[in-house]
Amino acid sequence: MKKYANRLICLIAAVAVALPLNACGASGESPAPGGQLSEPQGNNQSVITPSTEMERGGAQVDDADENTVTVVDQAGREVEIETPVENIVSGYYISSSACIALGLQEKLVGIEAKADSRPIYAMSAPELLELPNVGTAKEFNLEGCIALEPDLVILPSRLRDSADTIAGLGIPVILVSPENHEDIVDMIALIGDAAGAEEKAAALTRYYKEELVAVAGLTADMAEKPAVYMGGNSAYLSTAPKDMYQATLIEAAGGINAAWELEGDNWTDISYEQLIAMNPDVIVIPPEAGYGKEDIFADSQLSGITAVKEGKVYQMPKGFEAWDSPVPSCTLGIRWMLNVLHEDVYPIEELRAAAAAFYREFYNAEIDIDLIEK
Repeated sequence: MKKYANRLICLIAAVAVALPLNACGASGESPAPGGQLSEPQGNNQSVITPSTEMERGGAQVDDADENTVTVVDQAGREVEIETPVENIVSGYYISSSACIALGLQEKLVGIEAKADSRPIYAMSAPELLELPNVGTAKEFNLEGCIALEPDLVILPSRLRDSADTIAGLGIPVILVSPENHEDIVDMIALIGDAAGAEEKAAALTRYYKEELVAVAGLTADMAEKPAVYMGGNSAYLSTAPKDMYQATLIEAAGGINAAWELEGDNWTDISYEQLIAMNPDVIVIPPEAGYGKEDIFADSQLSGITAVKEGKVYQMPKGFEAWDSPVPSCTLGIRWMLNVLHEDVYPIEELRAAAAAFYREFYNAEIDIDLIEK
């Protein structure tokens, strides 16, 4: 009964904040299935709170209330969550994909915008396409999220202000920030602890760690590591700097990030002169990019770059997920990159078999392996 009493309090509080939100331009409408909600508004590791209390699944259980779990999210915030969690809002495609892999799709009541542009939903959880969306990190629908009456909200760390507002209404929010392999493992464990999916989280993180060890064994003694330029989603004169996950992917696959001197952890615009000076051996285009290989080959200003002269411009497979992102299937992105850079040690047939097995085990989906190519 405690959870439902708290939920009622949250709803009363939500009504109280609705007026100022509407004054800022929100419509105040209830979410509609399959469509946009009301008008959108404007790296620490995950660890378990140290305690001498009982432990369950790696998270802390309050002796006074065995229906409460406390976690520390990837922004270092201590979050108390009443269990069992029944309704989840995920405002980030990375956490939404993790929820599917952890068997939590039936608990999702709202997800991020543009879900219909990501094949993973239609492939493994088509029912999610009918859910209301809560916008994007750039245009997060705070009021719409609250209206869904979630027991748990999962957001990217850059939505810290929205998270604090929602948490102020008594709704628990965990922030995630998976920008390297260790953080991805922590994120999966964090969501598993928060939502009661500890066993599946343990299985997924075990798989992930084993994959990294296997790939490291294949790349450990490589004398030559090609310089790889990862283009951005919006333009090829945008790239991944040294602290972005995509740089970690390149390095894990036996390459060197051509943009390793650039600071930051988000897509960074560069000039033609900078790209020419980098002179990458290989250019990689993300799955969700708005341009293709033909655009790069047709750009005369890039004709002198080694990757262009030697025809080593590749686009990651589009038919599954953004394998260049820190989604649970990102190890397949590492293996794809390994095949591109070092085909002699990792043939594409092995990649296709690994991808089919992964999606079968964690997403209960059969994939078209012919979509996996360079």
